[in-house]
Amino acid sequence: MKAKNNFVFIVLHIVAWIIFVGLCIEAGALLVNFAFSIFKPEVVGNLYEKMDLSALYNSSHWVFYGMYSFVLFISILKCILFYIVIELLLKLDLEKPFNTFVSTKITRLSNMTLAIGLVSFIGREVGKNWQHRGYEIEPLNKFFVDSQAFILMAAVVYVIALIFKKGIEIQSENELTI
Repeated sequence: MKAKNNFVFIVLHIVAWIIFVGLCIEAGALLVNFAFSIFKPEVVGNLYEKMDLSALYNSSHWVFYGMYSFVLFISILKCILFYIVIELLLKLDLEKPFNTFVSTKITRLSNMTLAIGLVSFIGREVGKNWQHRGYEIEPLNKFFVDSQAFILMAAVVYVIALIFKKGIEIQSENELTI
């Protein structure tokens, strides 16, 4: 049973690293595109994943930079989220999982997930408002689709964090009685 758990744990670790690297590549590409859009606005028509935001850029530079900032912020928060997951997986002891390090990391995961969900939700609503006013926001909508899922996931992870805190309390009480 232990060998099977270790195998699953190793596979999860590898998947977390792959996702983290992919998110870093995406965040880096978005950041480079953002820098190019500031210094060389001609590239706005050929952004990351073939996004053409030239109509938005030509309509209003401030709306373009505001909406792109939401996308950048969400992308960077996702990178931080998976960095926390990797930190957690590196130091997680399956023999004694209830410790303050794990509890702190799970709480941070919950907070980061909630932040992603809220920023994504706000970005989507701001985008709808700008779209209602005639700005072309459509290419950016794919970055805002999972806001409710992240908020729900934050709630679930928060419950897990509370369970770990209670587990730590029970474990320390048991160690004191022995």
